[in-house]
Amino acid sequence: MIEKLLSLRNIRRTYAVFFLLLFILLVWLTGFRRIRGYETQLFIDLDPLAAIASFLTSWTVYKGLALSLFIIIGTIFFGRFFCSWICPMGIINQITGSIFNKLRAVDTIALNSYRPLYRIKYYILVLLLALAAFGSLQTGLFDPLAVITRSFAVSVFPGLNYSSGWLYLRQPVFQGGTLLGVIFVAVLFANRFLPRFWCRVICPLGALLGLLSFRPVFGIWRDVDRCNDCRKCLGHCHGGCDPHSALRTCECHVCMNCIEDCPEGAVHYGLPRAASSIHKPLDVNRRRLMESALAGAVIFPIMRSTITSKTSPRYRVIRPPGSLVEGDFLRRCIKCGECMKVCPTNAIQPALTEAGFEGIWTPVLINSIGYCEYNCVLCGHLCPTGAITPLTLERKLGKAAGRKPVRIGTAFYDRGRCLPWAMNIDCIVCEEVCPTSPKAIWFETVEVKLRDGTTKMLKRPYVDPNICIGCGICENKCPIHDRAAVRVTSIGETRSLTNQMILKS
Repeated sequence: MIEKLLSLRNIRRTYAVFFLLLFILLVWLTGFRRIRGYETQLFIDLDPLAAIASFLTSWTVYKGLALSLFIIIGTIFFGRFFCSWICPMGIINQITGSIFNKLRAVDTIALNSYRPLYRIKYYILVLLLALAAFGSLQTGLFDPLAVITRSFAVSVFPGLNYSSGWLYLRQPVFQGGTLLGVIFVAVLFANRFLPRFWCRVICPLGALLGLLSFRPVFGIWRDVDRCNDCRKCLGHCHGGCDPHSALRTCECHVCMNCIEDCPEGAVHYGLPRAASSIHKPLDVNRRRLMESALAGAVIFPIMRSTITSKTSPRYRVIRPPGSLVEGDFLRRCIKCGECMKVCPTNAIQPALTEAGFEGIWTPVLINSIGYCEYNCVLCGHLCPTGAITPLTLERKLGKAAGRKPVRIGTAFYDRGRCLPWAMNIDCIVCEEVCPTSPKAIWFETVEVKLRDGTTKMLKRPYVDPNICIGCGICENKCPIHDRAAVRVTSIGETRSLTNQMILKS
C-alpha cells in the first residue's frame, strides 16, 4: 500500500494537483479585497516564452521574468517536466482528457502514438518569435499561461460568481468574456478527440521547452534487451513520444507513466545504460520552419499598415495608469489579464478590435463599465512584464515633490446631451464625484430663459484640462446612461508627448 502511494505516478499527481490549486488560489487572490503582497503573477514570471519574446521585442528582461531561468535550466537538465508537473494548462488538459477518453487499452495506445500533427506547435513558435523579433509581441495569444490566466480572470471566475455570488462584491462583466470562455472550453473539449490536444499540437511554450530538452542530461530510456515490444508504455503517455521505440525527447513530458506501465521494467529515468535505445531527433520540416518565419515577416507589415491603437480614430483606447508609451506597451504586454482581475471597479477590459489586431486582449479602460479608482495603483504592481509600470500612490496623485499627477486622458462635454446645457435641467453629478483637489469640473452659474418665459439659474459644467486626470468617474456616473454627456478620451495622457491637445516647446 505504501509503495503504491509512493509510486512515481502518484508523486507526479501530487505535484500537479498542488500547482493547479496554487494557480487557482493565486488567481483568486488577485483581487483588490484579498491581495496582500502575494506573488500572484508567479506562473507568468516562470514563463520562458514570455521572457524570451518580451526580450526580443524590447531588448530588456523585466526583473520578474528572471525566474524563468529556473524552468530553462531545469528543462536542460531534467527534460520537459514543466508540462506535466507544473503547467496548470497542461494539468487541466490531462484531467479533462482522462475524463473524456475512457477507452480500451488498444485504443488508448493508438491515441498516444506520435503523429506528424505534433509539428504544428514548432511552426507556431517560430511564427510568434519572428513577429517578436520584428517588434510585435503576440505570444500571449497562444502562450498557455497567458491563455489560462486570461480565461480564469475574464470568463471562468466571473461565470462561477454569477452562479454563486461569493467571489466578488459586484458581478464583474468583461467585453469578449463569452468569446474567451468559448475558446477555453473548445481547448478542453479537443481532448475528446486527442488527449492533451493543446499540449501536443498547439502549445508554443511546449515547443520551446521541447527544443530546450533536445538532449537533456537526465531522461527516459528504454532497455532494448528487456523490452518485448508490448507497447503498454503508450497506454498513459502524456506527450505521445513513442517510449516503446526511439523515444522523442522533445515530445516527452517526463510524466513517468511509462516506467510504471512497463511490465518488464525496461524503462527507466536517469542516465543512459549500455543497453539503452537511441533517442529520436526533433521531427520538423526545415522548409516549414522557414515558411513560418517568412509568414511572420509578411504579417508584421500588414498588421502595422492597418488601424492600430496608435492610429485608431476611436477615442476608447485608454490604457491603465502607468502604462508605457503605446509602442513600448504593445512590445511588453502579453495579454494575461492580471490587471483586469485586480481592477476594483471592473474598468480595465480586454480590447477587441478598437486597438487593432496587435492590441487584441490588451487592457483598455471602458468608463461606461467602471472608472480608474483615484486611490488605486494595483494594476501596475500585478503586471508581470512591466507594460504597466508600478506606481506609488504619491506618484499617481502627484504628491511627490516636483511631480504632476499621472493622467490617462481628458474629459470632454457633449453639450447636446448634457442636462444643464441641452435641456436646462439641474444636474451636478459630475462635479460631485470628481476626485481631484481642486476639482477638475467647475460650474458657471447663468440665468437662462425658459420656454414659458420664466427665468432659471443654472450651473453649467466645464472641465479644467490642467487638472483633469482622465479617471472617467464623471463619465461612469453621468445620469445619461446610453451615451454619457461627459466622455473621456486618451488625449493629454502623461505617457505620450504627442497625444496632446496643445504641443508645448
